[in-house]
Amino acid sequence: MSSLLGWIDDRFPLTKMWNEHLAQYYAPKNFNFWYFFGSLALMVLVIQIISGIFLTMHYKPDSHLAFGSVEFIMRDVPYGWLIRYIHTTGASAFFVVVYLHMFRALLYGSFKKPRELLWLFGMFIYLALMAEAFMGYLLPWGQMSYWGAQVITSLFGAIPVIGNDLLTWIRGDFVIGDATLNRFFALHVIALPLVLIFLVIAHILALHEVGSNNPDGIEIKKNKDANGIPLDGIPFHPYYTVKDIVGVVVFLFFFAIVIFYIPAGGGFLLEDNNFIPANALKTPAEISPLWYFTPFYAILRAVPDKLLGVGTMGASIVILFLLPWIDRCKVKSIRYRSAIYKVNLTIFIISFGALAYLGMHPVTLTNTMLSRLFSFLYFAFFIVLFITSKNESTKPVPDRVTS
Repeated sequence: MSSLLGWIDDRFPLTKMWNEHLAQYYAPKNFNFWYFFGSLALMVLVIQIISGIFLTMHYKPDSHLAFGSVEFIMRDVPYGWLIRYIHTTGASAFFVVVYLHMFRALLYGSFKKPRELLWLFGMFIYLALMAEAFMGYLLPWGQMSYWGAQVITSLFGAIPVIGNDLLTWIRGDFVIGDATLNRFFALHVIALPLVLIFLVIAHILALHEVGSNNPDGIEIKKNKDANGIPLDGIPFHPYYTVKDIVGVVVFLFFFAIVIFYIPAGGGFLLEDNNFIPANALKTPAEISPLWYFTPFYAILRAVPDKLLGVGTMGASIVILFLLPWIDRCKVKSIRYRSAIYKVNLTIFIISFGALAYLGMHPVTLTNTMLSRLFSFLYFAFFIVLFITSKNESTKPVPDRVTS
């Protein structure tokens, strides 16, 4: 084995990559619960790719056959129901772990210098993931798939001058149809997964270049021993690989519960209308996206003007890219930041959750007014952060990481 490894190392930097990214990559020794979600996101990506490959073996990207092929997978393919439920549950699980991963960045300032590019890569992953989920949502060709795609693609028609031409180009036709299904299938199974894999690799390389942040927000590279090893760091392997396995086991336990007992999630994971074949002549009583899009959908519906609503919804995502430059505080971790930041972040999280809830429910006067209120609070987080962060009153930050 050592001879084989030597032969490979002479031709490919296998051992070098192992050491640089695992065995000799030193991570802070005070990682906590919140640091599970990065590795969990990578694991869910692998689950989605593998389950998706098996689904494409039986799926037919044809507007006349797509719905029937999904039913064939569910009823006639051995364990096809399991593969599909793994894939649909994995889509929601992906957003759960990504949202928690992003929340941890807000807690401990993981987007701040020198990790601005790391944050930007992460945000591009989030955008690609949203596009991937939207494309995949159309493929079952059920009622909600069809009409959800109809609503979302129509937003591009609100863009002045080029809107109608852009809408036709995206759909591949004047209406949602066979051409749309074929191009969404191609993007979902080939183009976007390749983009996601590239961005994930770039994200990991950027992380290992600048080093991992920690709950204290201290750069462990500032304190090294005579051999250049961080005093507050430990090798990622075996310490954190073993720790991550514990997180994976717990995650898979709950993942299996959903798959085997509540795969539809009461309509949150698989909507009732999506078990009905797509019908262009029959609009569902209420059209709403799956839960991971509903915060932005609520912002869109809160604005009466279509173009302004699309712009506001787009701004709610774009502003997240600017977070490293909006937050001007030199202290990273929430442990040592002011009460203003803690209250501001709490209001932001409540607003995001409230918008997600409101986006799942029909339009009423009360829901619209609440959506406007929480949309205002969503954007207020960034405004208050920019104004208060530069001269924020912070606590003393320790020189070394704490337990």
